[in-house]
Amino acid sequence: MSRVLTVSGFVGLAVQMLWGMGNVAGHIVGVPPYWGQIVGAHAHFGVLGILAVVTGLAVDQYGTSGTRRTVAVWGFVVGQWLLPATLVAQAVLGLPQLGMLAFVWGICLLASMVVMAMEAWADSPSGYAA
Repeated sequence: MSRVLTVSGFVGLAVQMLWGMGNVAGHIVGVPPYWGQIVGAHAHFGVLGILAVVTGLAVDQYGTSGTRRTVAVWGFVVGQWLLPATLVAQAVLGLPQLGMLAFVWGICLLASMVVMAMEAWADSPSGYAA
């Protein structure tokens, strides 16, 4: 499953790069009224893509398994894609109330990071001490 997370991270970075080129093109022709959400989605695709790759590597490093692995991997993948998608949907549809879904996807990301923090605390790589 960490393969899923790592691949998702690299795909997210590719999307972020394409999104950035689209942002430049959009800026050339005129900034739409929802420009902030579009730029915000670009940033989220990039940052979450990097964190997905790092988290995927950490899942393997710590030997995360079972329910913890499922939460770490799929919680992150869901949050990685649906958080920026919510920003885009909110902007395009003109429905600011959709922004509340960002908290749901943020909780998915948070759960993933809590699991990985517990893994790091319980089984740090050799050579590290508390």
